[in-house]
Amino acid sequence: QLRLVESGGGLVQPGGSLRLSCVVSGFSLDYYRVGWFRQAPGKEREGVSCITSITSSGSSTTYADSVKGRFTISRDNAKNTAYLEMSSLEAEDTGVYYCAADGRRREDCSAYPELYSYWGRGTQVTVSS
Repeated sequence: QLRLVESGGGLVQPGGSLRLSCVVSGFSLDYYRVGWFRQAPGKEREGVSCITSITSSGSSTTYADSVKGRFTISRDNAKNTAYLEMSSLEAEDTGVYYCAADGRRREDCSAYPELYSYWGRGTQVTVSS
C-alpha cells in the first residue's frame, strides 16, 4: 500500500523554524520526484518546493518565490524520506503542508498539484505570536 506520512508541523512564533518530514512506504522514493505544497484557509493549494529524483548529476530543486532563501528541501532515499526545512517563518506561511510524489517525468520539477499521483494527509503549520 502506497503511503506518505508528514510530520513535524506545529505552532511556532514568527522568525522561528520547523523541519517537516515525509516518510514514504509501499514504494521506493528513488524513482519519484517529491513536492511540498501548502494550503491556507480559504485559499488554493500552492506549490512550495520540489526535488527531482537523483540522477548521475544529482537532483534539482525549485522553490516558490515566497519561500526562497528561507526553505530548503532535501531527500534521503536510504530512509525513504523527504524533508522541508523552514526558517524565518512568517504568519503567511501558516497552512496545512502536504508532501506529494510522482514517478512520471521524475527528473523535472512541477508546482502543479494535478501532476502528482500520491499524497499525504498533511501536517498543520501555524506561525503566530
